[in-house]
Amino acid sequence: MEKQDGCETAQPRAGDRGGVSDPWYDALASGWGDVDGTGAPAPAVPAQPVPGQRSAAGIYLEVQRSEAFQEVRRRYRRFVVPACAVFFTWYVAYVVAATTAPGLMAQRVTGAVNVAMVAGLGQFASTFLLTWLYVRHARLRRDRPALELRWDTQEMTRGIASSASKNNSAHGEGGQW
Repeated sequence: MEKQDGCETAQPRAGDRGGVSDPWYDALASGWGDVDGTGAPAPAVPAQPVPGQRSAAGIYLEVQRSEAFQEVRRRYRRFVVPACAVFFTWYVAYVVAATTAPGLMAQRVTGAVNVAMVAGLGQFASTFLLTWLYVRHARLRRDRPALELRWDTQEMTRGIASSASKNNSAHGEGGQW
């Protein structure tokens, strides 16, 4: 790089295209750097849905409104809401007891171990227990239906993606690829 009049100018190296060594330089995203006939930036035009053809957004909304999706959500909520309420109550009870009942928390259980230490270790144990219960619940009650929904959604959108790429290449919008 050489400096001339305070401006930096890049000198092209051998093998560079236009002085830029980035292999993706020519592959700009649609609407980025496009110019109209006058040399001014071209306005970005959103993709228009083809009449009679489903869009990906429509498919995702359809899946979201389906009974199968709502059942997966219900199963999730039926576990998470009570579990969070129980865990939060247990945590707040520990903090409140530690601040308002120091005599209770200082009582010895055995040797140098007191109630506060047992309750504190119980916090860790309950965190691991809750994590195990959540993973087990997800594996047994939600993973299979969610995976089936995901598979069905991908199958529905796969047809859109392949027809959209065919339309783009037919219109000359497919780029270099």
